[in-house]
Amino acid sequence: MQLDITDAKARLTDLVRRAEAGEDIVLTRHGHAVARLVAMRPRTLGAGRAVRIAAVRARAAAKALPGTSARQSQDFLYDEDGLPE
Repeated sequence: MQLDITDAKARLTDLVRRAEAGEDIVLTRHGHAVARLVAMRPRTLGAGRAVRIAAVRARAAAKALPGTSARQSQDFLYDEDGLPE
């Protein structure tokens, strides 16, 4: 569909809906094509990118060293009531 820009101003909402539905909308000025109205594709993570992210997370988890948690490492400083000794 080709449409002059001045006509498109009044029908913008309808034109956007048509573009979302897959219709090719070309805007013209003085009979010459100047712009095309197209629907945007949703951004998705590519399969390769998702695999790389999972690999990085797995390597990070493998590097974590086992040991006492920070909560338990300072227990010797406090008595049974939680007050400093």
